[in-house]
Amino acid sequence: MSNWKSTLGLWAFGLTKIPLIAFVRPTIIRKNAKTCEIKIPLNYWTKNHLKSMYFGALAIGADVAGGLIAMEMIGKSKKKVQLVFKDFDAKFLKRPEADVHFTCHDGEMIRKQIQETIKTKKRVNRLLTITATTPKISGDEAVAEFKLNLSLKAK
Repeated sequence: MSNWKSTLGLWAFGLTKIPLIAFVRPTIIRKNAKTCEIKIPLNYWTKNHLKSMYFGALAIGADVAGGLIAMEMIGKSKKKVQLVFKDFDAKFLKRPEADVHFTCHDGEMIRKQIQETIKTKKRVNRLLTITATTPKISGDEAVAEFKLNLSLKAK
């Protein structure tokens, strides 16, 4: 599926299940079995009083970058698996004063986590790492780093 079609699917999911996701208009830049990169634009709705991205919009970006890989893998497994983020840790390193890219490279770990919960039927928790960058102004230098505890349970 193209990134544009995937982005439309993400917006539709947001509109029906979690409207704040649709509201910040994330765009899928890259998505495969190992990595997910999404972009949230810096605009009137996502910026704070200092003209950098509001931390709530940053949290949505981290959630989507980590959660999208897991949701797609769960869908492919054709099993019922509940997904929730158990906790959230953020380090804000620089002001994100442009569109922000959120990247998660934990696809292989998520795949194993899904297999484990399907096999054991027990809740399995793993810590995902998501890095936020502003490529237009600071290249690959991180502006924020997030640790999200992905909690999965097969039914």
